[in-house]
Amino acid sequence: MDLERRGEPNAPFDTPFDSQGWQPGWHASPEELSAETPHERLKVHRGFRSRILPDRRDLIVYLPPGYEADPSRSYPVLYLNDGQNLFDPATSFIKGRTWQVRETADAAIEAGEVEPLIIVGIYNTGDRRLAEYTHERDWQMGGGEADSYGALLTRELMPWIAEHYRVKPGREHTGLGGSSLGGLVSLYLGLKYPEVFGRLAVLSPSVWWNHKSILGVLNDLAPHLQKRPRIWLDVGDHEGRMTLRDTELLAKRLKANGWQDEESVHFEKVRGGTHDEASWAQRVGPMLRFLFPAGG
Repeated sequence: MDLERRGEPNAPFDTPFDSQGWQPGWHASPEELSAETPHERLKVHRGFRSRILPDRRDLIVYLPPGYEADPSRSYPVLYLNDGQNLFDPATSFIKGRTWQVRETADAAIEAGEVEPLIIVGIYNTGDRRLAEYTHERDWQMGGGEADSYGALLTRELMPWIAEHYRVKPGREHTGLGGSSLGGLVSLYLGLKYPEVFGRLAVLSPSVWWNHKSILGVLNDLAPHLQKRPRIWLDVGDHEGRMTLRDTELLAKRLKANGWQDEESVHFEKVRGGTHDEASWAQRVGPMLRFLFPAGG
């Protein structure tokens, strides 16, 4: 990608966004900006345009119960990939089937099990999903734009969220997650930006990508981490023997690289778990309770 031709400053992609630097824009037409959602505490923002990656993308923001009642309170925030599959049955990959994130988060928060938090769903960009969610280029499948996607998140999207919603600053209050390739890129960016993301939700990760190269990335980066993100890692035992074996290997590598206690990593083999929205929906509650426990 020719960044200079697109007007991109020649800045490195390994530092967080500088608020004095360039700003992203919103380029959806006025009639596109408003959208109905399944619940009043879900806010859709259409047509976010980056200066780092070419495609516009929508956001959907979950606000916890009581958000409007106390304007002085700030909240931790969890960014989730594949945002169209999280909340809205009309936009999900399989129509009518979502992760049921709002329903699950509401119930866990109201039960006092999970700290009230903001959840930001980042829609994928369709055909370019594979490119943006992979850290290295595969000679057959392409990809390898996760560094640019990480720059978009940390320099553009997260500062915009912080400007418009009451999010707590700091890595200890900031999470990133996803499933499949979305889980893979979450782990990669969590290792690359440990000063930004302190909590990772890695569901059914695509460890297989480019000959399991994420394992080498983990071995290379982990010794240099001053702080390790807290990681929820899972896989269903009905996702295929290779997927199960690869994720078990990832869990072992995490342990060997310093994630050794139950507070730093939780690895869950989900009995009967499959590689789809319905199965991931069942894991949202346990994941939130581990990463954002009430009082924790």
